[in-house]
Amino acid sequence: MTSCCQEKKDPFPSACACQEAPSGWNPNVPKIRDDTSACCSGAQALKLDSPYEKPGYRLWGFVKDFLPAPASPVPQVRSQMSHEDRRGTLFARLGVGRDNYCITPGLYAIGTPDAQSPVMVTANYKLSFDVLRSHLAGISAWILVVNTRGINVWCAAGKGTFSTQEVAYRVQADRLADIVTHRRLILPQLSATGVSAHQVKSLCGFEIVWGPVHAKHIKEFLDTQMNATPEMRKVTFTLRERVELIPVELNQLGKPTLYLIPALFLLSGVGQGIFSISTAVSRGTTALMAYILAIAAGAVLAPALLPWLPGRAFAIKGAVMGAAAGTMLSAFFAGQLAWLGMLALTLFIMAVSSYLTMNFTGSTPYTSPTGVEKEMRKAIPAQAFGALAAVTLWVIAGFMGS
Repeated sequence: MTSCCQEKKDPFPSACACQEAPSGWNPNVPKIRDDTSACCSGAQALKLDSPYEKPGYRLWGFVKDFLPAPASPVPQVRSQMSHEDRRGTLFARLGVGRDNYCITPGLYAIGTPDAQSPVMVTANYKLSFDVLRSHLAGISAWILVVNTRGINVWCAAGKGTFSTQEVAYRVQADRLADIVTHRRLILPQLSATGVSAHQVKSLCGFEIVWGPVHAKHIKEFLDTQMNATPEMRKVTFTLRERVELIPVELNQLGKPTLYLIPALFLLSGVGQGIFSISTAVSRGTTALMAYILAIAAGAVLAPALLPWLPGRAFAIKGAVMGAAAGTMLSAFFAGQLAWLGMLALTLFIMAVSSYLTMNFTGSTPYTSPTGVEKEMRKAIPAQAFGALAAVTLWVIAGFMGS
């Protein structure tokens, strides 16, 4: 019997290259077969990357295999971050594609978990998922991902998407009771505002154990039989944590800025001659500088200096930072702008800076959703009045030639 493959000469022996190639098939590319049998003795057939690949779907790079389970095969994930993961993290930190940076809810496995392995619960925001799995290196565990609409744990708990009902539903949908023999779920402490432990137990029979605030303490938490130390319960908001959020705040300003810049130049051109292009350019440039300074004050410096700025309300902290920035701008243009123009720019910087810092409130662990709403009801009218007064004074200053 003759072999269909030529020994040592066939560049793709496992693809059975000696068979007649179909029309349009590149003979320099191995033919992918969906069976495991080779056409000739000693040759290995090429396989799909995974038997779970389907047309129109792509497996995430962090999935390395699948484990059998009652409901459906469970993806086994890596703890190491790939270049793709790091690139996605960078873009998410910058606010690029952040709203769609999520994974499919369901049950995942890391290591080789068994019926006694712990079950960690997290959000389907991929950044949250990545942080958790990266700190589970060397640990065998189940990861139950709930559908938070791509929102992180703390924000999702406040918005009601990381909820009692969602956790219970996920437990039942993935038939977790048939996979593990214990009845414990380890939830991040920051999800406590959205989840009722006793209701979860009554709905699905699983007890809630509140894990540490930060994923970096997971190993120690498990090693101490799930006894949290005071350090594990401490909510921090360090300088580094605050700075990491600044790019997201800046990214949100893109569209409003596109509308605001032309308006600044148009308003700056209004004056004694009704409208002057040269005046629009010169005064508009000054107004633009004020806007950039307001962004720097409210979206960059205020978050970084948050603990040291006076006032409890974020809007006040931003206004203080804006007043300091306005004073600097006035000193820079001393002798070039009249007092009315300086006052207008200072009010404008204070209003914008106050609003941007107040907007940062939702990213911090300092306030509750009700506290944010209460502050906004008081601050937004004052900010709007300040911005309107600034525009009015700026236009009047144009007619006065200042």
